[in-house]
Parts: sequence; structure tokens; C-alpha cells
Amino acid sequence: MKLIQGVKTKSLQVIPDERGRLFEILRRDEPLFLKFGQVYCTTVDFAVVKAWHYHKRQVDHFVCVSGMIKLVIYDSRKDSPTHGRINEFFIGVHNPLLVQIPALIYHGFKGLTTPEAVVINVPTEPYQPKQPDEYRLDPHQNDIPYDWNRRDG
Repeated sequence: MKLIQGVKTKSLQVIPDERGRLFEILRRDEPLFLKFGQVYCTTVDFAVVKAWHYHKRQVDHFVCVSGMIKLVIYDSRKDSPTHGRINEFFIGVHNPLLVQIPALIYHGFKGLTTPEAVVINVPTEPYQPKQPDEYRLDPHQNDIPYDWNRRDG
């Protein structure tokens, strides 16, 4: 898949032993690290879509640590060489992957597992409830050329 300009991914190395497993998500001494804002955890129920939004300043770092999600990103930046491109990532326990989403890129995700999936985000900015850096669209009624329905085949 050709990635949207500015998007980066990192396969996460899972280290299992008789006690369980461990994987690092993001380290300050790696090229993907930009700066620290906060860490938060969110869940998404099976078949629920949490989309679309973008940030003007914030860069997100998404990892699904339990279950599976379909993470979708869309480049609406008019001056971008990847304007109009969509990337889909199926991430979680079967595909441990960190996805870095730059500012100004619409993104959202859909829960693929029952009862829920658990997502960790390490954004570069702390959330400001009085002035959130978050700009939203309806997940289904918008100009983004993407259909969240499952494609059987």
C-alpha cells in the first residue's frame, strides 16, 4: 500500500514468554518519536465506527492492544501529493502495528471484534477541553469517498 504523505508505521515486536507477552509501543529514542502530549486508552464496541476527525496541530500514534480494528485515514490536504488517498490498516492482536497519523489527516476506526477492541493513542499534544484541537465530520454523511460497511467477497 502506498502511504499518505507523512504517515509512518512501525511493526511491533511481540516478546512472548511463559508469563505472557510484552511489546513496546513508542520510545523517545526512535525516529518515529516527535514529542509527548499524553497517553490515553479508548475502546470501541464491535461494528461501531468512531470517525471522522482531524487535528490542526496534534500528531496521533495509534495502537490496538486488544481485539482488532480497521483504522482508516484520508488525505484531504489540497497541496499534498497524496491528496484524495485513503489508507486502511487492520491492526490489533493479529497485526501489532503502530500508525503515526500527521496533523490535518482525517482518521477514524471501526471495531472488528467482540465485545470490544482497546486502542492506545500517544498524541503529541495534551487534550484541551476548552479548546480541543479536534474537527469532526459525521462518519457516514460527508465528502470522504469511503464506505465503512464490510465488503464480503
